[in-house]
Amino acid sequence: MKFFRSLLAKYMLIILLAISIVQIAYLVIPLFVLGIAQDGQDDLSNRAEIESKVEGKWHAEAKGIKNVTEEEIVQHFESWKKQYPKASMFWVSEDGRLLTTLNVTEQLPSKWTPAFTTKFIKERYGGDPFTVIAFLGENESNGFIVFEITKEVFKPPIRNVYEKYGAFVFFGVIAIILFYIIVSFLFFRGIRKRLLHLQEAMEIRDVDGLPIETKVKKKDEIGQLEHSFNRMVCELRESKNREQKEEQLRRELIANLSHDLRTPLTKIRAQSYSISKEALSEDGQLAIKAMETSIVNIDALIENLMSYTLLTASKYKFEAKDINVIRFVREQMTTWYPVFEKEGFEIDIVLHPFEKNEWQVDPIWLGRIFDNLFQNILRHANSGKYIGVETESTEHYDAFIIKDQGNGMKNESNAKGAGIGLSIVDIMVKGMNLDWDIESSESGTKIKIKHYK
Repeated sequence: MKFFRSLLAKYMLIILLAISIVQIAYLVIPLFVLGIAQDGQDDLSNRAEIESKVEGKWHAEAKGIKNVTEEEIVQHFESWKKQYPKASMFWVSEDGRLLTTLNVTEQLPSKWTPAFTTKFIKERYGGDPFTVIAFLGENESNGFIVFEITKEVFKPPIRNVYEKYGAFVFFGVIAIILFYIIVSFLFFRGIRKRLLHLQEAMEIRDVDGLPIETKVKKKDEIGQLEHSFNRMVCELRESKNREQKEEQLRRELIANLSHDLRTPLTKIRAQSYSISKEALSEDGQLAIKAMETSIVNIDALIENLMSYTLLTASKYKFEAKDINVIRFVREQMTTWYPVFEKEGFEIDIVLHPFEKNEWQVDPIWLGRIFDNLFQNILRHANSGKYIGVETESTEHYDAFIIKDQGNGMKNESNAKGAGIGLSIVDIMVKGMNLDWDIESSESGTKIKIKHYK
């Protein structure tokens, strides 16, 4: 039962229909030709029999006329006219005079000579029109009467029908061929239309960015494909919902861990500060200093982790405003200058004004970007003991450049982390419609924060 609902079954039906039409044509045409040929032979025998009967009847009735008068001959002609309206008849006397005529269209002589009579009989013998000549009565002195009719009258009805309706037969064959072409066209157009509809359903997206389900109208192969597509859409939707739930759980877990880790970290920081006030050996002081550095790094990592979670959830507060970025970066460097100076960095700051110093950015986000970049230099490029901050203006953009002379990002660092700091920089830069790029090698790293004009 499933097979008969398939496209293959419908296509096979069309092929069988085409083959059947061809086979029927091969069968019918020879039968029709044989039938016409047989009818032609039958027609010849039937026509000869009819002609013989007409000839015999004409002779018999002519011989039976006893009172040969013009009135009697006219009545005789009229009675035959009723049966054969297209026939022509005339009477020629013994001495060759043309006496009575009926439906005679050709020009006949009024006086028939033996030579003309012989010529007339010779021309009409076996020809068309069919001609019968009979003597009147028992005596040949009464002359003869002639009956003529076209042989077309003796054609069988089937031949007349063929000649009359032959055009209908031709156009009927054309109609059957056109019917097969139309059925094939509609079949394949229906398949194409359904495939295009399925393609449109694949390209349309709902608010979640997923394709929408399509309506299954039939249970054939395309219907099965549509059903599989709908099942795939349902699975994608379930997967997305499951992913969203897992993401929500992950964010909540990170937020809870960040909060829970801050409390013991604060206690450790307080205890390390208390220990640092005690009289310690040189090794003890170095250990306390290393502990404080680790505490600072862990605190920064927790802060970055929390910020990254909020940013990916689009819950990190964003308020853009026009600020003077040259002044803003100078203030940032003022805050970080003692930190780098304490670590023995060579600090190189060259900030030239831009053509337009006002950028529409969130100052908190921009400050976080510079903080993360400076922290990376302290943690990963400390060996170079160099930091440079400068401006660059081109035809297309203005930019801040932060440089160091560390070992580059491809080399391992003692403070290497998970890269969350740079991920936060990337999200915040793009969130403020800025751009950035990084050039890193073994001789150092250069980062550009670009603002396109």
